Amino acid sequence: MLSRRNAIQTAAILAAAAATGSRRALAADKVIKVGVNLSFTGADAENAARIGNGAVIAFEEANAAKAVPRYTFQLVKLDDATATAGQYDPAQAATNARTMVSDKAYVAALGPQMSGAGKAMAPILSQGNLAIITPASTNPDLTDPKFAQQYRPAGKAIYFRTVATDAYQGPNMANYMADTLKVKSVFVLDDSGAYGVGIADSFQAQAEKRGVKVLGRDRLDPKAADYAPILTKIKSLGPQGLYYGGVSQAGVKLAKQAYEIIPDVIKAGGDGMQTVDLLKGAGFPAVEGWYATVASPHVIEDPIAAKFSDRYFARFKQHPDDYTITCYTGAQVIIEAVKRVAASGKPVTRDAVRDAIQGVKLPTSMLGPIEFDEYGDLRNKIISVFQIRKNTEQPLDDPTAQYKYVGVAPVA
Repeated sequence: MLSRRNAIQTAAILAAAAATGSRRALAADKVIKVGVNLSFTGADAENAARIGNGAVIAFEEANAAKAVPRYTFQLVKLDDATATAGQYDPAQAATNARTMVSDKAYVAALGPQMSGAGKAMAPILSQGNLAIITPASTNPDLTDPKFAQQYRPAGKAIYFRTVATDAYQGPNMANYMADTLKVKSVFVLDDSGAYGVGIADSFQAQAEKRGVKVLGRDRLDPKAADYAPILTKIKSLGPQGLYYGGVSQAGVKLAKQAYEIIPDVIKAGGDGMQTVDLLKGAGFPAVEGWYATVASPHVIEDPIAAKFSDRYFARFKQHPDDYTITCYTGAQVIIEAVKRVAASGKPVTRDAVRDAIQGVKLPTSMLGPIEFDEYGDLRNKIISVFQIRKNTEQPLDDPTAQYKYVGVAPVA
């Protein structure tokens, strides 16, 4: 049994411990949630992981360095793809947006990968005033003031980008095909998605403007297995080039079957065809020679990105790509925005963070200067062109090895 003196001493120790615990609890970092919404299931899953890991690195580094004193970032993964769709699913994307908006701990988000997901998410995020920065979705409608009522009904810009849009990606590739590849005729395909239709439309309009004869336009069903009838029709028309607007689910099958039916036609697509999923799903020799664009500067091979690439490889045992960099940069913008709000003494709320993101300027990011216009679009608009050229000395499913950078696409 405890003596009275011992009991008093024990009570004092427990009280002191409780007080210390309380002080520690008061001193504990506040947790800030940031969602990363990408297509982690289905045809684009591996590319999503490669992109999303850019955010993982950024927030791990920020937390380790105490970039924002008294705050800790918690990155929450949200998958907008479903097994039923086999790729991104707009309904799931909308559900993810509602999940984030309903939880006040979320102050910002990264993603999505696909414009169709973005169109489902944007109105919901607008009503919740939750800013999202996309490292990859490029459909221009999402930030076009003509569609403000549809995609930002609450008024303020909430959809920001660290990439250019298809208002540049499609037309600039049309310029490249006309000027560099000397293509005189082309057939255009899309996969019926928001991204695919939009980029194909913009490519076609610029191709026609440049005097490239568009011999036809058709649409692929991403879930269909056989594209032979469409490709046989294309073969009968004899175009010099084929342009595909779309993502991997249809793109993998298109690459395989086009190699068999129209092997000598010059083939090109947007960033939906610049993925590890295409290399794995279609493989060589089917993918050999395809051109693809990326809606950002190509910096992976620059010395400025070397240290990041080393850190990334050490962490994930794979090489980053350009959209890993755009995601990392988007995360840097969010970190900087939170830092500014916290330093001002204001509460770190999603409203304050949104306003801070709008005004952020990063003069020395790996992508160059980062600044958004009033609609959320990146002011720096560069489209990079790649061609798949087999490099037998490197893994055949490594996009950093198999996509050869061939230059900046001419401005539309």
